[in-house]
Amino acid sequence: MLTNRSAPQARVTPVLTVADVRAAVAWYADVFGFVEHVRIGEGHRSQLGLPDGQPAELVVAEVRPGRRTPQSGRSHQVMLKVADVAGVAETATARGAVLVDPPHDWEYGERQATIDDSFGHQWVLNQTIVDVAPEQWGGQTVTPRPRPQ
Repeated sequence: MLTNRSAPQARVTPVLTVADVRAAVAWYADVFGFVEHVRIGEGHRSQLGLPDGQPAELVVAEVRPGRRTPQSGRSHQVMLKVADVAGVAETATARGAVLVDPPHDWEYGERQATIDDSFGHQWVLNQTIVDVAPEQWGGQTVTPRPRPQ
């Protein structure tokens, strides 16, 4: 697949609409460790990614006709894999996020917490604590994911 230095590299890239692009970029960098790859105007949009080429990117974009900040009643969440759910949740709440669901270990091998960020978006923070087959907790494997090399 052809890549372009002016566009996100991830196959799926969430676009989060925010009222203040620069504040959101700073917050996502400080709390989640995103780095800014491309800035398009001072307040129009920015392309962010995780350091070391990890396969996740996100675009933070200004409010425009046909695009608004989230309102009450969630239409989506963003799930983000982190090394320390409790630590990231603590940093996020210290920076103004609201803790919706505190860190909790689940039978499917993940530790999760849910936060609402200062820009109206809900994040589910995930930390893998053990590899568990879906069949062990009532799920079903349909198409197995490739195992990392």
